[in-house]
Amino acid sequence: MKAGADRTSGMRIVVVAFAMFLISPAVNGAEVSTNQLVATVKFRLQNGLVMVPATVNDSEPLSFLLDTGYSITTIHPRLVEPLKLPRAGRVTIVGIGGEEEAPMYSGVEFRLGDAKYSPRRVAAVPSEARRRRRDGILGSGLFRRFVVQLDFRTTTMRLFNPDGYVYMGAGIKVPLGLERETPELNASIPLPDGQRIEGRFELDTGCDDGVCLGREFVAQHKLDELMAASEGGLKRGTGGDARISSGEIPLLRLGEAEARKVSASFFRDGSPAGAGMAGHIGMQALRQFSVTLDFRRRQMILEPAGAP
Repeated sequence: MKAGADRTSGMRIVVVAFAMFLISPAVNGAEVSTNQLVATVKFRLQNGLVMVPATVNDSEPLSFLLDTGYSITTIHPRLVEPLKLPRAGRVTIVGIGGEEEAPMYSGVEFRLGDAKYSPRRVAAVPSEARRRRRDGILGSGLFRRFVVQLDFRTTTMRLFNPDGYVYMGAGIKVPLGLERETPELNASIPLPDGQRIEGRFELDTGCDDGVCLGREFVAQHKLDELMAASEGGLKRGTGGDARISSGEIPLLRLGEAEARKVSASFFRDGSPAGAGMAGHIGMQALRQFSVTLDFRRRQMILEPAGAP
């Protein structure tokens, strides 16, 4: 879990945004009763992750990672000075390898196609300075502002106004928990002997793996042995690195939906998720579907779709 704690006000970050409205009778089998399509944006896959084009305060087009696992939106530290952003406190970012302090800034407006998104504050995480292929992270606040649909067959993201949005397709609805800053869901791993390992997972679209499992959960169920995991080196993330073993889970159940041949990282140190979580589910599993994330109604909708 990548959580933020505001050291200036002690309050959680509040997201405020505005949207324009277009008309669309149906999108990818999902009928929306009040046609609340706001924007359609082509994204690209970079190392299996969704990179979304956006401008910031009328800048040139920039590239942002779409990440439900980040509780705050970020911009690359090198953008702060050119954009002349006013300072707005500090935040502590909790990542897989520890904590990291980051300055925050206000006065930022993102344009994603025809949609506008104006988080109250954004962070400039120092460790992001070494990343040259992205300009920041669109965190969970974007998903709280819009219903977000990801169609991997056409590499298209669609943003809907959540007011009046009604899904009418035949996809599988998976309940989401939003009590913490990262969305959560129940998932299970069927075993060859008919038993099933169940757990509570964070949903992390910023992870390129299929599933990352915390050390305690792995040890409890001996998953690294069951899945014949091999030495995997280090998993890099905010706050530092963690040692892992690597393997594959033949089947992962997300509600009634099934993801197959899911790549897995078995953590040998700590956990990629918060206390009480088995781990997190990442993009390699999600790309097997067309995914709609509707935080207003606390649900994720999965439709079968082959990954490109």
